[in-house]
Amino acid sequence: MGSREIRKKFLDFFQERGHSIVPSSSLIPNDPSLLLTTAGMQQFKPYFTGELNPISDFGSRRTASIQKCFRINDLEEIGDNTHLSFFEMLGNFSFGPIGKDDPEHFGKDGYFKKSAIIWAYQFITKTLDVEPERISVSIFGGYADSRLRISKDEESRRIWLEEVGIPAEKITGRGREDNFWGPTGSEGPCGPTTEIYIDGVEVWNLVFNEYYCRTGGGEEKLEKLENPGVDTGMGLERLTAVLENQEDVFSTDLFQPITSKILELTRIQDNRLIRIQGDHLRAASFLIADSLRPENKGAGYILRRLLRRILAYQIKYDIHQGLAEETVKIVSQQYSPFYPELRDTKTIVKVMEDEEAAFQKTITKGLEELNKFSSLDGSQAFHLYETFGLPFELIKEFARPETIKNLNREEFEKEFITHQEKSRQGAEKKFGGHGLFLDTGELKALDKKEYEKVVSLHTVTHLLHQALRDVLGQ
Repeated sequence: MGSREIRKKFLDFFQERGHSIVPSSSLIPNDPSLLLTTAGMQQFKPYFTGELNPISDFGSRRTASIQKCFRINDLEEIGDNTHLSFFEMLGNFSFGPIGKDDPEHFGKDGYFKKSAIIWAYQFITKTLDVEPERISVSIFGGYADSRLRISKDEESRRIWLEEVGIPAEKITGRGREDNFWGPTGSEGPCGPTTEIYIDGVEVWNLVFNEYYCRTGGGEEKLEKLENPGVDTGMGLERLTAVLENQEDVFSTDLFQPITSKILELTRIQDNRLIRIQGDHLRAASFLIADSLRPENKGAGYILRRLLRRILAYQIKYDIHQGLAEETVKIVSQQYSPFYPELRDTKTIVKVMEDEEAAFQKTITKGLEELNKFSSLDGSQAFHLYETFGLPFELIKEFARPETIKNLNREEFEKEFITHQEKSRQGAEKKFGGHGLFLDTGELKALDKKEYEKVVSLHTVTHLLHQALRDVLGQ
């Protein structure tokens, strides 16, 4: 069963059960606290908190979506069998109040644990034809310390055991770290989770938001929500790998056309390198299609990191076969039927080529400089970043192994913060407390408000310079 069929079956299944199908939100979130969209529930957060009404917006307390997601915490792990930067998350959601919590009740009311669990099991075993004996599950097994106690999720265990028929030996209780979702150190909806595994591979996480976490005085306090909700997430890439009996996500129909084209154009036999190129080119295409552009800060810096890692490999292996243009074309063919924003391949390729032109000279010099070092510490690595734009990942990737034995990210970040602080102090003296700080780009600012002020001052400066040239000459 291919990925396109899985997408369609998932949305059809939940639409038949009273869910409104909601398109994926952008990878660039409206929430200023988030850099990029990392989960399907993020666009629905105001409905869980009660700020917005799902009935007036969707005509139902039930929604389903396939959400574009991006996570940056595992970028250095990409190239193994499972880690990706961009992925698609299939999810179904319920926003209380709960009506008749029965899997056969297809009204507009919210539902909770029973319906969520039984529908998930039905979708996997009936719609996807996965044999029941391949399935195991985990539930929240409870948590207690000196300040907080959370009861074991006995209700989910009973539903799996009695309503679904999962054998007791295939139901595992796990702790807060594994099977309890919620904000760490901040307030918000939270609750126990139950996870579904096929052949031991986790494919679906069902979150039951039944508490609201309040923080104060350094302590957490959980209060029962009047209207609990359901938030589920299932990674399409991992699910496709399981259903296609593939050992890794890069062997699925989601990646094979992309990686095959990269292999054809480059003739590189290193699987890890091909996977990195495939992941980064696909991810960058989606980010650019959502109007993100390379920058030295925020989400734009993530895009720049992806593109410059691709370019560094192209320089290292002397690749000149129009890799970006050909790969973007394949990505568009693969994904534009579901994500029409990817049809504009010309814009995507132009952004990539512009970044390549800006980076080509700098990185070539940077890699030459890197090869001169016999060992690197955090200060030297930061110097390479500041001077030549070599991100930490590229330094680690392209330096000789003996050069970086004692180099770690913590030292690099510490040096970066120290340099920012020095620059800020100097700028405060120079600009009368305006508070500029180094961000390795032309525009430098502390936050969004600061950035807007800097943009206006920067623009006025350029206008003034031009006026002086017009009056006084070059």
